[in-house]
Amino acid sequence: MIIRNKVLVAEREKNTINLLRSVLKANDYDVLFAEKGSEALTLITSHCPDLIILDLELPDMKGSEVLRYLRIWSTIPVIVLSTSTHERDKVEALDLGADDYILKPFGVPELLARIRAALRHRNMASEGTYGYHNEVVRIGNLEIDYSKHRVFVNGTDAGLTKTEYRLMALLGRYTGRIVTYDMILREIWGPNQNSDNRILRVNMANIRRKIEKNRQSRNTSSPKQAWDIL
Repeated sequence: MIIRNKVLVAEREKNTINLLRSVLKANDYDVLFAEKGSEALTLITSHCPDLIILDLELPDMKGSEVLRYLRIWSTIPVIVLSTSTHERDKVEALDLGADDYILKPFGVPELLARIRAALRHRNMASEGTYGYHNEVVRIGNLEIDYSKHRVFVNGTDAGLTKTEYRLMALLGRYTGRIVTYDMILREIWGPNQNSDNRILRVNMANIRRKIEKNRQSRNTSSPKQAWDIL
């Protein structure tokens, strides 16, 4: 199963939106669009994008405010798009946590290269955060491969989505320890989901269903705790 990176574009200009839609889809990215800052924040917490392309001048709020709020709880890479050539605007965006700053109009090859670099840095940081850089965590006949970002059952890829993998990676990190609903929701979906765990229950049910497909063929002597993290 091929999992494509998801990119959220928060942009006000129609021409830029159309360009990015064509370019990103042609390069095999899943793309979400928001024309307002408030809409972008809602999509970030509900869809967990892998990268954000952020216009600094959105109609309802400045992109810097979106970035400021996002960095309270998330390290999702952000590439800022701007028409401003003022050094102070670039410095402010980078100080607020932007990973890159690109002037409009921009070259498509350069933008794609910067997207690849930002995603590469995120993956390296994520592996370091979970403490399993290039390692496989085995719990009975279930394997969490932190370098491939895959979960295997009896050697077979369970076919998890990106969000489902992130859940398993987090649970694998805390195997044998208590993890609360609030903690999982905050780490995976951000602060706006703290009061509603339905999205977590749905994802966990999907993970169980995918893992159970491969569970029937497991050795009956496999440790029971292989399934306890769910």
